[in-house]
Amino acid sequence: MTESIAHRVRSYAQGAPIMHDIRFHAAIAELPAAEWDALRADPNPFVSHAFLAALEQGGCILPDWGWQAHHLGLYEDGRLLAAAPLYLKGNSHGEFVFDFGWASAWERAGGEYYPKLLNAVPYSPVPGPRLLAGRDARTPFLQHTLVEAMRAEAERLGLSSVHANFLQETELTAFGNDWLCRSDVQFHWHNRGYRHFPDFLAALNHKKRKNILRERSQVEASGVAIEWRSGETLSRDEWRQVHALYEATFDMKGNHAALTAAFFQRLGELGPIAQLALARHGEHIIAMALFVQSDSALYGRYWGASIDVPGLHFELCYYQGIEYAIAHGLTRFEPGAQGEHKLARGFVPVRTHSRHYLVNKDFRAVVAMALAREAPAVDAYAAELQHHNPYANRPER
Repeated sequence: MTESIAHRVRSYAQGAPIMHDIRFHAAIAELPAAEWDALRADPNPFVSHAFLAALEQGGCILPDWGWQAHHLGLYEDGRLLAAAPLYLKGNSHGEFVFDFGWASAWERAGGEYYPKLLNAVPYSPVPGPRLLAGRDARTPFLQHTLVEAMRAEAERLGLSSVHANFLQETELTAFGNDWLCRSDVQFHWHNRGYRHFPDFLAALNHKKRKNILRERSQVEASGVAIEWRSGETLSRDEWRQVHALYEATFDMKGNHAALTAAFFQRLGELGPIAQLALARHGEHIIAMALFVQSDSALYGRYWGASIDVPGLHFELCYYQGIEYAIAHGLTRFEPGAQGEHKLARGFVPVRTHSRHYLVNKDFRAVVAMALAREAPAVDAYAAELQHHNPYANRPER
């Protein structure tokens, strides 16, 4: 598919009919970058036109890997009013909201679960805007129109389902009652006006503070040198080394390293969006943590190491990130999906949200019952985590 697919729909705003053009695009490059970025509710870098283009142009979005761009644009008189990053998915890899069980059940019943339609950012379990519709009085109406367009497209193509992952809370009302609700837990760090890292440590309870100091002292005693670098300052050879560490770490765990060296290079060309904590032994980079930054938040993404140094993973992926966020006045640090071990290092549980539309009503009813059983367990888990808050005075989010 190389050309956009378009059709017209009649929408209603305050009872008055409005004709919109809905187009589905096979590449993000078909959509106007400035207009796309202006529709973001916040400057979340993962839904920026440049980041999504880097994924596509860097060879990470391939049908053979289960990804085919099918981005949604809503137009009025040729102007982009709203949009959504959208993909035809041939599998459920790289999504981090796991529906393998649903796929298995549907296929055992004789159905075809794949391809499905996914509203998300590839390989990025980062909460953020998914329904890009600006920030004015028309936003709720436009978000609802996007949701209806995704559902209609799934039915037009004969797909099993539509999924919207890691939504912002302000987007949830755009999804009707026939969309299934799912929630999970991540661990985020929040800046409460800390002046420096010792100030943050002082807010923790004694046991957690002592453990962090011990882990940091192990790294210091190892003789490894640590530096922060902005992505645009790395040479091509340094980016090559960084990608090799990322790839080797995935290979070692038996996982597929989906992000290419070309994507890493392109990420480095996007200005200060990429930030890296590098560990060196002499002239060689022996470990790295790659972060993505917005004007208010830091996002931990990828880690890799060629040698085992006690405490180095925690140092690069967590403590360096916290120090950086404090020094640059960032309000929060999201280190990635899962990981109860983050709780002991100053991160607190937050809820994430997804919505799912299964075209077949009977299948939808079965999955709804399964989610009704799952939800109390997730709620109980989140409540239990609150009892292990690492802060001395248990500050609220």
